Amino acid sequence: MRLSAAEKYEIIQTVTTSELGVKRTLESFGIARSSFYKLYGSYLEYGYDGLETTKRTNTRQWNSIPEKQKNLVVEIALEHTELSARELAYKITDEQGVFISESSVYRILKQRDLIPAPNHFLLSAANEFKDKTEFVHQMWQTDFTYFKIIGWGWYYLSTILDDYSRYIIHWELCDSMKAEDVKRTVDRAIKKAKLKTKVKPKLLSDNGSCYVSGELKAHLRDNLKMKQVHGKPMHPQTQGKIERYHRTMKNVVKLNHFYHPEELIQALEKFVENYNNKRYHESINNLTPRDVYFGRSEQILEKRKQIKEESIRKRRQTYNQQKLVSL
Repeated sequence: MRLSAAEKYEIIQTVTTSELGVKRTLESFGIARSSFYKLYGSYLEYGYDGLETTKRTNTRQWNSIPEKQKNLVVEIALEHTELSARELAYKITDEQGVFISESSVYRILKQRDLIPAPNHFLLSAANEFKDKTEFVHQMWQTDFTYFKIIGWGWYYLSTILDDYSRYIIHWELCDSMKAEDVKRTVDRAIKKAKLKTKVKPKLLSDNGSCYVSGELKAHLRDNLKMKQVHGKPMHPQTQGKIERYHRTMKNVVKLNHFYHPEELIQALEKFVENYNNKRYHESINNLTPRDVYFGRSEQILEKRKQIKEESIRKRRQTYNQQKLVSL
């Protein structure tokens, strides 16, 4: 079956972010690993255009590592993400009978952006996200993540998150990741948010095929009057909030196995309820998303300030009284 560039891109995005591992994810798609790594290598070398046109070169030095062995390095690195380039080199030598130096392993992974990033990013002022949101509904973030329901297959969670408050405005479980799923999610989010003003939020997403489709662009522009913004690949300041939300959510929800879509929906409802209304976020002054979304931030922070001052006053008063008694 011949796949379009958009379908190939969607497969790459799913496989490289899957928590199930490369082998199991590709098996669910019915795609051979050798075919995937050939496709993946073309994408890494030529970008999105490489998914449409195969580019070849006959220039090869005598000591160049064959593509098959480079793909082997990538395959093992993706299956053993905890190993360093040095450990991978010796593992390949011992178990695969192929010698590839540590420096070569590092270079192969570096070229394909597979060298692990640090746990957190140290950002200078110039590298911070310049256009920070200043109020609710200034910008929304949206993305898909996936779940496998035993006996049912893959389902995809589409979410709309308010960038300023982190409030989950709307989510729904879909059986596909198409433009029509995004359109439906955005439409329902606008209805839930009761937006009646002419100025709608900007919609921030990645460059997945459903988000760059002409169908979605036309709907946002013509029907909703919404501006669409796409984040830069490998740029942590763009979709970081919704990606962080997905990681937090999956760490809780995926602790259980689900045998029916309704079971997953109930688990998601419970998590979102807690996330929106009870979970304190350090990045928003230890308020809940609901507090910020509904404009209660100043009131709560002022109350906290008063409580702090009153507590300190009472402690000082109690201390002075005890001191007088001791005299």
